[in-house]
Amino acid sequence: MKRVSANLSAVTISEVLLLDFDVEILNTRRTLERIPEGDPQWKPDEKSMPIGRLALHTARLPEFCTNILTTPGMDMAKRKFPDFIFESTEHLLAELSRTSSEAREHMAAASDADLQVNWKLSFGDRVFVDEPRMVLYRTMFLNHVIHHRAQLGVYLRLLKIPVPGLYGPSADEPVNLS
Repeated sequence: MKRVSANLSAVTISEVLLLDFDVEILNTRRTLERIPEGDPQWKPDEKSMPIGRLALHTARLPEFCTNILTTPGMDMAKRKFPDFIFESTEHLLAELSRTSSEAREHMAAASDADLQVNWKLSFGDRVFVDEPRMVLYRTMFLNHVIHHRAQLGVYLRLLKIPVPGLYGPSADEPVNLS
């Protein structure tokens, strides 16, 4: 893992945010690698999103990061969202690579001033949030990825597929002390 230099006065906001970005995208990749292809419509409950759709949504979430970093806001009343049709695990990983590479480039290029500009999420006249990009990057994008990745971890457990140890050991990937 890349470390921030000891001279913290020279560290930019984007450098700090990219530390978390890189770790969470790697952890997301490790989870998406395990998504089974056999039944993309499987879900643990009728109210739950099917595993294939949830996995593809998770893989494409870095597009939301790019949107936060490159536009003044999003009016969901005018936004057409793409279909989330599961094709394969390989496609999930390709989508994560594509969307995360683009988002990372935009974050690396963002100045501190860019990240302090407000970004607005609305539905017509109803404003949900209007806060600095650096805050919404964290709450609307990064936490969103972590949330859906955790849901996928539960799906994997219920399907008896080994859950990766993302921040340390898991029941399926214990610490090997030998």
